Formats: sequence, structure tokens, C-alpha cells
Amino acid sequence: MRQCLALTTLVLILLLAGCASSPPRGGQDYARRHDGAPSGPLPDVANIPMPVPRPEPLSRYGNASSYVVNGRTYHVLDSARGYDATGIASWYGTKFQGYLTSSLEPYDMYKFTAASKVLPIPSYARVTNLDNGQCVIVRVNDRGPFVAGRIIDLSYVAALRLGIWQAGTGRVRVQGIDANDPADVRALRCGGGTQAPSPVPASGGVEIYLQVGAFAEQANAERVLAQLRAAGLDNATIGRVEARDRTFWAVRLGPLTDAAAAAALATRVHDLGLPTLQVTIPTQSP
Repeated sequence: MRQCLALTTLVLILLLAGCASSPPRGGQDYARRHDGAPSGPLPDVANIPMPVPRPEPLSRYGNASSYVVNGRTYHVLDSARGYDATGIASWYGTKFQGYLTSSLEPYDMYKFTAASKVLPIPSYARVTNLDNGQCVIVRVNDRGPFVAGRIIDLSYVAALRLGIWQAGTGRVRVQGIDANDPADVRALRCGGGTQAPSPVPASGGVEIYLQVGAFAEQANAERVLAQLRAAGLDNATIGRVEARDRTFWAVRLGPLTDAAAAAALATRVHDLGLPTLQVTIPTQSP
């Protein structure tokens, strides 16, 4: 604290507040009114490396044993080991890009990071999308989200890879990783590739589709549909989906004959700068 008091420039005086406490991101004044994804083509998240858990000293900032936000007290864990929670994940993007996290590291939406209310900073966690089986490894370097029911706030690329970026939230399981234990790191690792669920053959009463997106605004779905059809993908359709008391417009390709056809089509869609998620839909009984 004495070192902080010795700082004289305005920027370092602002950092002094970090020595006394670690306020949540919501207390900062951001230039953008609304958060969201960056413009332009989607990043190739399959080629953005996920962090490899490694032992790190705890950050000087953001690790108070307890803190209070909106009248509620939170207790920070001593270790990520054994942490296992299921709930809602959200994500944050352009509005916070470059701003300091609770650890005083700048937020980078193109890295696999996350905010947690209770996991130590820094620490690592495996996050699994309970709706599609995809998983990511994230490095926790921030505090939040301070919204009822939400257990983790993901970076943009983490949300994109998990397949929740368009809906804004998703059901996840968060498992803390003990970076000091190689066995724990191995047990909770994610495999290679895009972490897509195992292919399901188009038999046994199901049909295979590739879902390119699920949009809250039908106009956005129409734009993606037009892009797909302009590329010669005439089996693209839009379907209305009800999820979590909300209506989404899902853009899908199919039905497809088998998993091999789905994989080949996914490559074509990826070349257009669009993500895909393989889904199966039960066929109607005659």
C-alpha cells in the first residue's frame, strides 16, 4: 500500500484504487453504450489456442477473501480444485475490449478468458455447453457476472467456440482445474478440434442438420440465409425455435444423409466465415 501512495501521476493514482479494492467492471465508464460482437468475419476459433493450465501466483488484485456487490457478500476460494457448478454463462465483447479486468490485465476478447465471482485470480476452468457438448478451457482473470443465476462471464471467442454467442447466454458446467496437479489438468482437458459432439448417423429416427446460427432478430437470420443461398447452398432454411422463454430464428442446412456429408458441408460453410454446429432432430412418426 505504501508503494501505491508514493505514485504521483494520474494514471497510477487511479491504479491506487485497485490496491484498496477491486470494483467490478460495471463501475467503469465505457465508451460504448451496448456490448456485442466485433464487426467483420467471424474469427477462426478452431485455430485460436486455448490456454494450457500452469501454476501461477495469485494476482495482487481481485483476490480479497470476501467482497460485497449489490448488498451480497461473495467469498473467494483459495483454489479452483474441486469447484463444480452448473448454471448460466454469459459473455462480454467490444464494450469492454482493452479495459482493465479485476486483475488489472487488459481484457482481450480474442483470448480464452472468463470472469468468476468466486474462483481465484488467475485460475483455470473447463466450461462445457450442456446443450451441445462443446467445451473450452478458460483462464479466469476477472470478477463477475453479478446477475442472478449466472455463474461465469466468457470472452467473445470462448462464447463463439461454445456456440452461445448468438443467444447471449447458455447452460454450462464449470469445473475448476488445479494447475498444480498434472493429473487434474489431464482429467479436465478438452480434446482437439472444435469440440463438436460425436457425429450421429442419420438413422434410428433422427435427421442431421448443420445449424449456422440462432438469432433473436429474424432479419439477421434472413441475411445469413441469403448468404448461404448465394453460395449455392439451397438446402438452407429458417426455423422458429423457443428456448428459455425466448424466440430465436435458427438457420439450418439439411437434412443430410450422414455424418460424412455433414462434415463436408461444414467445411464449405466455414469457408464463408460462418460457424456450424451439428444437430440431430427426431423424425416424426408416420
